[in-house]
Amino acid sequence: MIIGEQKPLEDIISMVESEGGGRVLVVGCRSCVAVCLAGGEEEVAELSDSLEQHSDSKDLGWGVSKVTLQRQCEKDFDRSIADLVEQSDVIVSLGCGVGAQVMSEVYPERVVIPAIDTSAMGSPEGKGRWKERCSGCGDCTVHLSGGICPVARCSKMLQNGPCGGSQGGKCEVSPDRDCAWQLIYDQMRRKGRLDLLEVVLGPKDWSKARDGGTRIVVKDRRRK
Repeated sequence: MIIGEQKPLEDIISMVESEGGGRVLVVGCRSCVAVCLAGGEEEVAELSDSLEQHSDSKDLGWGVSKVTLQRQCEKDFDRSIADLVEQSDVIVSLGCGVGAQVMSEVYPERVVIPAIDTSAMGSPEGKGRWKERCSGCGDCTVHLSGGICPVARCSKMLQNGPCGGSQGGKCEVSPDRDCAWQLIYDQMRRKGRLDLLEVVLGPKDWSKARDGGTRIVVKDRRRK
């Protein structure tokens, strides 16, 4: 899932004010950002209330409305709120960075303010806690590292074993952070596949990652 965190309220207010306020539409998403407690219905309601309170306290006269879509990253869902958008001056997106961009593409005549900072792709590790698992490099090799991604989880993105800075299974960056390569070693030992750690990987093909420009995936549904 995509992990994101809502921007500070003062930053969101500043962006709305810079666009003149007016009729503000807060749009949430029931998918990833709802799971990570950043942009679901509850967060949409809280942000809408905060914007209304700010407007009232400053006598700005903002009109704030709200809606939460199933997925803000899909154009069909975005198009379903055309009437609400038509009645708004500014859209505040509580979707991820993808959702905010798609919303802008569907409604190019409206300013779309991103209210969430999108950080990574990861998994829930407990209540209110998420950990990055994947950086979207486009060249996955986790079968050689016990199902643990060294690109996303090693602080130095090392693909061929640990550095010399880890101590006691912890990363030198922080004593609270597990050394990814210690985790990989332990996992491979449990699997009885330490031999795979002897496979030396060449330089990663970063052309498949963001360094190669905007990535487009096309699948032919007719293929068997």
